[in-house]
Amino acid sequence: MGLLDSALGMLGGMNQDNDGKAGLMQAVVAMLGDKQAGGVGGLQGLISAFHQAGLADIVQSWIGTGQNMPISAAQIQQALSGGQLQQLADAAGISHEGAASHLAEFLPGIIDHLTPHGQVPEAGNIDPAAVLQQFSSLFGK
Repeated sequence: MGLLDSALGMLGGMNQDNDGKAGLMQAVVAMLGDKQAGGVGGLQGLISAFHQAGLADIVQSWIGTGQNMPISAAQIQQALSGGQLQQLADAAGISHEGAASHLAEFLPGIIDHLTPHGQVPEAGNIDPAAVLQQFSSLFGK
């Protein structure tokens, strides 16, 4: 867990004046590596949630090697309706709607980054520090 802790610590120093983006990114990174009961089930569980919501084409575009399809905040809310979105919003200290909006902005890029060759890694193989470094520009660093 040391790598995740150090990666999340990087976020602590990021500019917090980004409407909760840094806190939301922290919560998302923690979620992507999480396979605990009640959680979303890591990256595989997140992808499954989008498939079950009828958004398979969109999420598959992020996993594949082609162009990433955009997603709306409403579609994020549709896919993460089981309380996951509210958990992320609470962790970031922002509204449900704000979390959905920010996720629509950066989730396609995160999933694309984590699946560079169209392969979904196991939760234990996700490098949170690399994810945070790749997307640190979202937070003004």
